[in-house]
Amino acid sequence: MAIAHAERRRPPSAAEPVALKLLVAGGFGVGKTTLVGTVSEIRPLRTEEALSEAGRPVDDLAGVEGKHTTTVAMDFGRITLRENLVLYLFGTPGQDRFWFLWDELAQGALGAVVLADTRRLEDCFAAIDYFERRAIPFAVAVNCFDGAQLHAPDVVTEALDLDPGVPVVLCDARERESAKQVLITVVEHAAAMAAGRRAPAAT
Repeated sequence: MAIAHAERRRPPSAAEPVALKLLVAGGFGVGKTTLVGTVSEIRPLRTEEALSEAGRPVDDLAGVEGKHTTTVAMDFGRITLRENLVLYLFGTPGQDRFWFLWDELAQGALGAVVLADTRRLEDCFAAIDYFERRAIPFAVAVNCFDGAQLHAPDVVTEALDLDPGVPVVLCDARERESAKQVLITVVEHAAAMAAGRRAPAAT
C-alpha cells in the first residue's frame, strides 16, 4: 500500500520526444551522404561501395570527378532539433538502378529534402516527381558547390517548374548550421501543409 501511495506522488516524467522521419534525396553525387553526416549527432550509418568499372558507363561523373564511392542502400543519421523533436534522416541512393529501395525508405516519412546541383539540375527531376506523385512534402536545397554558378531561389523554382509554395533554399551540405536550416525548412513546410489539410474548407 505504501508503495502504491509513493507511486501516486511521483512527479510525472518528461514527455517522450516526437520522432520524425525525413528523406534526403537527389541525383548521383549531389551531397546526400555529406549532408546526413554533417548534421548527424550519432555516427552515421553509410552503405557506400567503391565505384566500379561496370558502373562507369551509367554513372555520370561530370562535375564530381573526385567521387570514388556511391551509396548502394541508404545513409542514416539522427539529429535533435530541440528537446522534444528528433529527426531520423534516411539518405536515398542516387542512381536509377537502386530506386527500388525508395518505396521502402519513404514509408512513414514526414517530408523530404531534394538536393540539387545547378550544374546538373536535371538529375533531381526524378526525386521531385517521386515526392509530388506521393504527396510527400519536400523542399529543394541547392548545394552550392565550389566553382558552381549561384542562382537565386526563384530562378531554380522556375527552372524546375515547382508548384507554388515549395521552398527552395541555398545551402552548403558541408556546413552543419546550413544543413540544419534545410531540415528546419522541410519540417516547417510539412507542418504547414498538414495544417492546411486539416483546415475546414471555406463555404
